[in-house]
Amino acid sequence: MDGYTDPTVTLRTGLPLLTPFGERLVEMRAWAHGGRWIGCGSARFDDGIRSVVLVAEGQDPAADVPEGSSWVDGVVAVTGWDVSGTRTVDWAAIEDRIGTRLPSDYKRLVDLFGDGAFDDFLQLHVPGACFKTTDLVRHTEWLSEWASARGSRLWEPYELYPAPGGLLQWASTEQADGFFWLTEGTDPDRWPILITEDIPDSWVRFDGTTTEFIYRMLTDRQHPFSTARYFDSHWFESYGSEREE
Repeated sequence: MDGYTDPTVTLRTGLPLLTPFGERLVEMRAWAHGGRWIGCGSARFDDGIRSVVLVAEGQDPAADVPEGSSWVDGVVAVTGWDVSGTRTVDWAAIEDRIGTRLPSDYKRLVDLFGDGAFDDFLQLHVPGACFKTTDLVRHTEWLSEWASARGSRLWEPYELYPAPGGLLQWASTEQADGFFWLTEGTDPDRWPILITEDIPDSWVRFDGTTTEFIYRMLTDRQHPFSTARYFDSHWFESYGSEREE
């Protein structure tokens, strides 16, 4: 815009719209649609500045995932997330406070992404989140206290953690969807995922890891909670680290 070109633009974030015009480009605004980039702007020609419209092929984010990569790597590639800001969480202290080990890929995901939401939809529950309702530790403790006082009828036929094999929540949405691990067995990397839409008998089971669930949600239009049906590119919105008291 006005002679400034974002130096971080890549094939995934709109570069195909800039290349045809080179230094003649004055302005270009971009929209992602159906796997393509649509650009509208202006460029300099021999007879002056003229409006231009351009449609260019986009790049499938899933194509950036090298064969043999982990699901965590896939989520990073699809969202284009900058992993240089990896944080350090004292997972031993967190697991000691909760009373159980947590899935290793979830811990790696939190180390890389922190507190925030995928596609402005799936909000992670992480230690030290800026909201009490999405702080993994505080929310787990609050749900346990609530169920102790009022019972776990809302989660039937399951019980809440720390009941043996109980539900431990790791994500939520503004639409009141709840995403839980079913803490059955001694290996948290093998815990299945259960999702409820906050209506009776709406449980959906996913037999895979946390990051596989998120990757498929972002890329698979047939996924029951797919965001790929609505968005052609995907992102993670970070909420920072300030905590709500």
